[in-house]
Amino acid sequence: MSMVETTTEPASHGAGFPDDPEHPDHQRHLHLHRRGHAPLPRPRDTVLTVHGLAPAAVAEREEKGLVNRQPRDTSRSIWTILRVHILTLFNLAIATCAVAIIVLGRWFDLVFCLAAVANVVIGVIQEYSAKRKLDAIALLHQDAAHVLRGGTEHAVRLEEIVLDDAVLLRRGDQVPADGVVLSSDGLDIDESLLTGEADAVGKLPGDAVLSGSAVLSGTGLVRVTAVGPDSHASRLATEARRFSKIPSELRGALDTVATWLTIALVPIAALIINGQVQAVGDWARALEQDAIEPAVVASVAAITSMIPQGLALMTTISFAVAALKLARQEVLIQEQPAVEILARVDTVCLDKTGTLTEGRIIFDGSTDLTSAAQPGPAGAAGPDDAADLRSAGALVLAWFGADANANPTALALAEAYTTRPAAEPTEQVAFSSERRWSAVAFGPAPLHDVGATGGVPSGDAVHGAWVLGAPEVLLPASGSGIDPERRAHLEALCDETTSRGLRTMVLCRTTQPAGVGSWFEATATGPGRHLPPALEAVALLTFREKVRDDARETLEYFRAQDVALKVISGDHPRTVAAVAREVGMEVEGDGYDARNLPADPEERRVVLQEHSVFGRVSPEQKKGMVSALQQDGHVVAMTGDGINDALALKTADLGIAMGNGAPATKAVSRMVLLDSRFSRLPSVLAEGRQVIANMEQLAHMYLTKTAYAVLFGVVFSLLAWQYPLLPRQASTVDFLMIGLPTFFLALVPNQRRYVPGFLGRALRFAIPSGLVILAGLLAVNGYARWFAGFSGEITGPASGVGEVSLQQVQTASVITLTLMGLWVLNLISRPLTKWKLSLVASMYALLLLVLLIPASREFHQFEIPPADLTLAAVAIGAVACVLLEGIHQFHRRRHAASATSP
Repeated sequence: MSMVETTTEPASHGAGFPDDPEHPDHQRHLHLHRRGHAPLPRPRDTVLTVHGLAPAAVAEREEKGLVNRQPRDTSRSIWTILRVHILTLFNLAIATCAVAIIVLGRWFDLVFCLAAVANVVIGVIQEYSAKRKLDAIALLHQDAAHVLRGGTEHAVRLEEIVLDDAVLLRRGDQVPADGVVLSSDGLDIDESLLTGEADAVGKLPGDAVLSGSAVLSGTGLVRVTAVGPDSHASRLATEARRFSKIPSELRGALDTVATWLTIALVPIAALIINGQVQAVGDWARALEQDAIEPAVVASVAAITSMIPQGLALMTTISFAVAALKLARQEVLIQEQPAVEILARVDTVCLDKTGTLTEGRIIFDGSTDLTSAAQPGPAGAAGPDDAADLRSAGALVLAWFGADANANPTALALAEAYTTRPAAEPTEQVAFSSERRWSAVAFGPAPLHDVGATGGVPSGDAVHGAWVLGAPEVLLPASGSGIDPERRAHLEALCDETTSRGLRTMVLCRTTQPAGVGSWFEATATGPGRHLPPALEAVALLTFREKVRDDARETLEYFRAQDVALKVISGDHPRTVAAVAREVGMEVEGDGYDARNLPADPEERRVVLQEHSVFGRVSPEQKKGMVSALQQDGHVVAMTGDGINDALALKTADLGIAMGNGAPATKAVSRMVLLDSRFSRLPSVLAEGRQVIANMEQLAHMYLTKTAYAVLFGVVFSLLAWQYPLLPRQASTVDFLMIGLPTFFLALVPNQRRYVPGFLGRALRFAIPSGLVILAGLLAVNGYARWFAGFSGEITGPASGVGEVSLQQVQTASVITLTLMGLWVLNLISRPLTKWKLSLVASMYALLLLVLLIPASREFHQFEIPPADLTLAAVAIGAVACVLLEGIHQFHRRRHAASATSP
């Protein structure tokens, strides 16, 4: 290894290294420590600036794994998706029952597994499709980086950058890794994705730069101090990517029911199995006569009927259909319940830069500041004011707007001023955040002092030096000859526009050079330039962030839906407040400065209640504010585009990322607006309301089925009666009264506003209805035993004249149960439109076909019961329907307020 490579660079920026935790070399030391490496010598910065890393040093770092390989999880992993959909309590119970049926070889009775399998397949396919789309988007944003190695510039892939590489940065580049600036020529960095601060940050040698930021103007050379997962952006993204289950009320209700059933399942299953064995006599007889199989089959039928897997399937289908519909509107749903969450949100937290705004600066207006202009209010009216400027000023502003090195603010001039000077500039100074001005000169600088009056050649309107920059820098340089009253007027004008959250710049002109033969004499200390003397203010220019065209309309929609709005940004509170006012929010004064946010949770809660606009908010504070709102009982959505928003997006009940945002932010969000159009959210809200309202109706049906299934299993087993249905028969009944009709009902448009507590409302209907259905089924089975001659034998035909077989009793049970179930379907379908009446009527017709078609009777092991048992089955079903109607009317009146449409 060469001497250059073994000589270490002493701490040259900031005393106290390595005790200073913010020092870039301290970060480098921590980076090596986390990777398990001993301290690694690096070249001196002076050597890196000229030669970069030597090939041997690059190879050594590659061998040690000190490369900029980023985590590949631009979206949720396939394992995470599978875990959410497969590892559920419902699936565990269904799988256990399926194993029992497979062991017995009763393949036709595995029909009950279809809903569970479909539930998993549909959910996994939809979310995996979203994952692939996000991964494809992430690949589109991987540009090459330029590094200095062995004295030569090389283009390398981002993952080929190594620790201590000298990376060349130019305008438009994204900073690929954390580092420290070695050299800078007007290097301005946009750190809005990391901090939310919209203004450019000037970088000088010794300053730190962070991965994920972008170069706005100038050039620089940066030594890499952290690569891969140890970079600032990767650490934020890694913390944000930690798995958290989305707080879905629909899925939460299913989990609650599953938990209750799981707790009760073992004793109920034991009771059912024992009861079904007792139904054939006793355990000894069941084992001797090989009658254990029917007992196990009956037990499986009872257990699987208890599990509302159809509700889980319909919830998944509803989510998937909503996701497909929204995908056509450029809304990517990464986790299915995200559709539902927005319908429940009562507070939306909005990032400013890139969310409410497009992340770019536009020209707002101009005010003539020439001495001939009359003092007046700053009534900037827009690009048409270009006609009010002196023609020379308009030409020069067009040049600033078209300059290849223009910063984003100057670029905004291009739309308003299009005609540039015919003459080429003779000198120019690029903008830098340190100077806070840029300049251009036309014509040669005089070789002698021309005096304060200038010497503009006849016919050359743009001759001289023109400076565009911050008022607080340029106005003091206007010279001592300016009238004090006029100076006070100009300063007041600038202060007034700044107080409205506008960016303010002043265009000045002079015909006096800074030095003999040069408009902008170079300083002796570096590449900086002197302002020429006797600057005359020509125009006051105002700029603002471009607010999204659909932001105001969308926020008005949310306010009409009683959704609270909070704007939280890392930018200056005054700027945030100005944007908030522009989108229609009522804001008095500046926004709240989050640097003053109290540490006490109760005081912070009061601040969050009283204020709606916050500036200077750090990423950790954003996360804390979202958590505080959640702890106060709010359902919170967070929108953002930057890495600084990732933690808050992950913490929120619903994280919504913009399509043009950082890949890490999109990866941790639940929903991505691919075209970054804010106006997509009302469509998502409508879909969420439809899903919640329809699934609440369907939950009445599914939980009614769970209630009567549990009661069937327990009561029939306590009575030692054979369970009245085979698994295949129970699956067909479910299909007729629940599966097929609810598929259509789940997709019906429904804009009822969300009302919390749907599980409680559903259970208050389902449990009484389940009791009625239990009574109906007990009645038909009791009639068969006590009046129709059923002997209770579990196999074979009727043993004598006047007796009925088990198959006939099962058929009568199917008739009664389906009639009662279809009436519940009638109740939840109200109000009954023509197509709903047709749907219910078709289910009655299907019942007849199932009972009468020979192939169906053979598959289901149906046997038409005698006339008296058939009439009894129908009559009992009719009486039960009357009772169910009464329950529905009582329930409807009690919850009329909840059922009111908006």
